[in-house]
Amino acid sequence: MVLLPASMPAGARAPKGAACAQVTEPQVAALFNRWNDSLRTGDPDKVLANYAEDGVLLATLSNEPRTSRAAMRDYFVKFLKSEPQGTIDKRVIKIGCNVAQDLGTYAFKFADGKTVHARYTYVYEWRNGKWLIAHHHSSAMPEPVGGAGGTKPRR
Repeated sequence: MVLLPASMPAGARAPKGAACAQVTEPQVAALFNRWNDSLRTGDPDKVLANYAEDGVLLATLSNEPRTSRAAMRDYFVKFLKSEPQGTIDKRVIKIGCNVAQDLGTYAFKFADGKTVHARYTYVYEWRNGKWLIAHHHSSAMPEPVGGAGGTKPRR
């Protein structure tokens, strides 16, 4: 069993005496927008720039945990071909010392007109003067979501 540091309480990550980066809920919310804007570029390397070097991606449309830069890049090369754009439906933001969590539900619309509704968690860590994604988990909703064009995950 592997325990990921992201599963720790938000305030438990910084060593004693470490300076805590100040961040507000709107600033944490803007980190999703930064990530979503990087999807629009179609460039997997621009998307990867949002992630910590040792980041972990549990992606919506993949059964494989992506635990290396190469594996994450491989996912985004394929994912970006469908021209995804995300919209937050509901969110909760939690802020700790040098860590912030953004979790909730969102929907992705694709160029072919399909929409996938999913649950998400982004865990951001303050590293070298920048907020980076240390852990990103996204999973398709297990139950149908109302609205036209929505898709139910395959079982």
